[in-house]
Amino acid sequence: MWLYKNQEIKELTDMPEPTFGFIYEVTHTPTGRKYLGKKQLISVQKKALGKKELALITDKRASKKKTVTKESDWKTYYGSNPTIKQMLKEGKHDEFTREILMFVPSKKLLTYYEDKYLYVNEVIEKGDTYFNDNISGRFFKKDFIKD
Repeated sequence: MWLYKNQEIKELTDMPEPTFGFIYEVTHTPTGRKYLGKKQLISVQKKALGKKELALITDKRASKKKTVTKESDWKTYYGSNPTIKQMLKEGKHDEFTREILMFVPSKKLLTYYEDKYLYVNEVIEKGDTYFNDNISGRFFKKDFIKD
């Protein structure tokens, strides 16, 4: 279950328009460790056309791919952190709470606000407070560990 300001969010219609994605925080309640991240609501992929679809194309210069749009797995998503994923495999879903911090209207702003939350909350500097171990694949928790 996702919560936003103590309200349950179950469907896309529970979110304000326009919403491209959201910034979230997952908390492991027994330890208090958190994970901050972003999640897109819609996935857009380019897929190769099948044999039947290709046979219908008369213009040889036409694209051989189609765009497929579908709802993402946001309802069941807990983050990309390997430790969290392992805990979920072990059936520990009930040990986590999921909170939406803000709704975001575009892809560019989704990345901006994720980075902002990660920096403001000092997720890679605060040791074991957060599961996050890097920001944008450029700044890593190990760089802040003092010997």
